[in-house]
Amino acid sequence: MGAKQFELGHDGATVGDRMTANSCSPDMRTVVRAACLRAGIRADREPLRLSVSAVYRLPGGLVARVHRPDRAAAARRVIVGARWLRASGVGAVQPVSDIDQPVRSHGHAVTFWHELPPYRPGTPAEVAAALAHLHALPQPTDLELGLVEPFGPLEQRIRCASALGDADRRWLGDQVAWLRDRWRALPGGRPWTVIHGNATPNAVIVTRDGRVLLRNLDQLAIGPPEWDLVPTALELVSLGWTTTQQYAEFTRAYGHDVLRWAGYFLLRDIRELHLVTRAAQAALTHPGYRGQALHRLSCLRGDEGPRPWPGWRRLPARSVVAAMVIRDAKR
Repeated sequence: MGAKQFELGHDGATVGDRMTANSCSPDMRTVVRAACLRAGIRADREPLRLSVSAVYRLPGGLVARVHRPDRAAAARRVIVGARWLRASGVGAVQPVSDIDQPVRSHGHAVTFWHELPPYRPGTPAEVAAALAHLHALPQPTDLELGLVEPFGPLEQRIRCASALGDADRRWLGDQVAWLRDRWRALPGGRPWTVIHGNATPNAVIVTRDGRVLLRNLDQLAIGPPEWDLVPTALELVSLGWTTTQQYAEFTRAYGHDVLRWAGYFLLRDIRELHLVTRAAQAALTHPGYRGQALHRLSCLRGDEGPRPWPGWRRLPARSVVAAMVIRDAKR
């Protein structure tokens, strides 16, 4: 279905999200079947992923995504946002166009998308160009995207981080409170605009025919464009996953270097905290990640020397809609 994916940063899912989706997978099939019937789509299905959303491949190159009951409004925003991107000339994954979405089924919101053709991850320059295009769009006056939520699921992840000790969880909680205070005094920067919200390096893909597409649109919001630039900068400065040359290509393509902005350090600190809690979350179901979570925490606490820190391993993405796209539905 495409290149193997990895995740950097927060994905909007909580431990409870994943536990719910996995434990309820038989019920999800019932939900999908009923939603397909209402939408006039064949209901044969193959599970692709179970996490914050249960995702199923359907006949005709379609994908069904089942959202938790309390995520119905968010599901609607994703649909509206994706359609707005297309109307604005921005390449992005696209929902099926001739269905009123989301479709309600057994208390859940179900959305239908087109399956992605083969693709590769975007290069740093391609990622930057896609973000620059997005950030240059005028703010929509008829969409309720909401403001960026920089702290997302942090507090719940910390509460559920059984791989960490009580003292470590308290320390992380104190960090969240400290960062919230700093966020209120965020230095001025580029004008707030529509941002991707989770612009990790795997958020931009390129299909075989050369189309550049944004995906993982759940965090689409109004916010500082620098929020979308920090993940790539962090890969260079904090993690050493990106080379100096790759980062130079990124900044040239975007036309701005977020490392020169006074607010970079705050956004970096927030993103790094997400990375620590992401590993702690992964350790709940995969105990082998506990060592990674503890190592990341040790780095954040200053016990492993200055950045870039060695020993950070990429975690497999578990909350990415792995197969979505942009051609007309075959129903």
